[in-house]
Amino acid sequence: MITETARPEVAAPRRPVAPRSLRIVVAVAGVLVVVGLVLRFWTRSHLWLDEALTVNIASLPLRRIPAALRHDGAPPAYYVLLHLWIRVFGSSAFAVRALSGVFALAALPAMWFAGRRIAPPADKRVVGAVSVVLLATSPFAIRYATETRMYSMVVLLVLVGYLALARILERDQPRWSDVVAFGLIGGVLLLTHYWSLYLLAVVAAVLGERALRAAPARRHRYRVAFVALALGSLLFVPWLPAFWFQLRHTGTPWSDPATFGAMVNAISEFAGGRSSSGRALGLTFFALAGFGLFGAAVDRTKVEVDLRTRPRGRGLAIVVAGTLAIAIVAGFASRGAFSARYAAVVFPIFLLLVALGTAVFLDRRVMGAVVAAAAILGLITASGNVTTDRSQAGEIAATLRAQFRPGDVIGYCPDQLGPSTSRLLPATYDQVTFPRRTGPRFVNWVDYAKVNEAADPGAFAKFLDAAAGPQHTVWLVWDHQYRTFGAKCEEIASYLGIVRPGANQLMEADTQHFYENANLVRFPTR
Repeated sequence: MITETARPEVAAPRRPVAPRSLRIVVAVAGVLVVVGLVLRFWTRSHLWLDEALTVNIASLPLRRIPAALRHDGAPPAYYVLLHLWIRVFGSSAFAVRALSGVFALAALPAMWFAGRRIAPPADKRVVGAVSVVLLATSPFAIRYATETRMYSMVVLLVLVGYLALARILERDQPRWSDVVAFGLIGGVLLLTHYWSLYLLAVVAAVLGERALRAAPARRHRYRVAFVALALGSLLFVPWLPAFWFQLRHTGTPWSDPATFGAMVNAISEFAGGRSSSGRALGLTFFALAGFGLFGAAVDRTKVEVDLRTRPRGRGLAIVVAGTLAIAIVAGFASRGAFSARYAAVVFPIFLLLVALGTAVFLDRRVMGAVVAAAAILGLITASGNVTTDRSQAGEIAATLRAQFRPGDVIGYCPDQLGPSTSRLLPATYDQVTFPRRTGPRFVNWVDYAKVNEAADPGAFAKFLDAAAGPQHTVWLVWDHQYRTFGAKCEEIASYLGIVRPGANQLMEADTQHFYENANLVRFPTR
């Protein structure tokens, strides 16, 4: 998010592109972009835990959302917007995911302007277009455009914030509109995702350093931007008590803190992860990002490595690497988790660095071929998002709707299986979760590991048996893969199998086809 005054770069002549070839390139790029746009609204998956829980919280009355988030561990901005969206468009899977799709669409023109600003003067239009193509076909962007979470919103806010900052730094007397916009976006980012703390800390540090070292004529710009960011961050102050409570009592006890290898893994996830096409795209991204930072064109066939780094790419690289490094260190200190999706706060900045790297190809045909290959690999990787079902909840709920009878009881172990499955069931069904014996719509993450370790699986099994009584069936939705639960879910199933012999496992956890999976067992009357 920091721009620098670039030293003169090699201005070798570019190979001209014939009008017919140019039309073909534009047409192919247009088709790839359109496919990417369609994929942003196309997935067959039912909502999984995080999505279902997000929708359930956002569906609460506005006054109750802060209290619910206090027990969830997230800041409120996205939930408030989703609440308003649901009131207008409803809470179907397509409707709630469409908000993320809208954010993803809005990010494309912002990416165009950002790409133009980061490019050398002769390449503004080309790098702007390349930036849009890379974002439109990005498997990471497409994945989170189809998920009811805040990550597409984060990407949009970062891009708009980058543009506001760039406008501040390019003027001797920054416009108040840009200053206010930059400050507000910083505050909203903090209220959207907590990893924005790391991003804004790096941006503030760089602005402060530049304010001290820049030429006197330029210092005012950096000072104004720094002050705007500081004032905008005050929007977070009313949320500080909730944040402090979350910091002490909520978290991710099922995940290990990241190592520095996670920084590389996060960048790999930007390219789509472990699939063959994703790995190929990841290598392409790393190479182009290297060009964006170190590459200098010599002529149409040669690119040299400049270890002093390119000023246009230096600020982008500092923000990306600095943010991820602070996140990793903070994870070590707090035992917090590192997830690639949290790195959405630097994803658009990294993609700008990749787009800048394409400018080293003075031959437009080579540049076009590289960008086309990256776009095609991205769409191939992203296409799996259409066919992959993130949760087995749909199959489980269909079986329950077909066989459930009034008076039956459904138990969930762990409670994390409750939100996605219960969403697809009538509210009249009697459902309860382990370990807190609460309803299935919410998960209380407060002191989660301690509560789970202290919970008695035998007592919960007796509770389910008594709630159903001898004349009704107990249904158990359970899985063993959740940390901090040990073998307690198996113990619940074993106890019920003793007091209600003749159990029938109707569904096994399908780990091959579903990210979120579970067993469904029917324990008959006794």
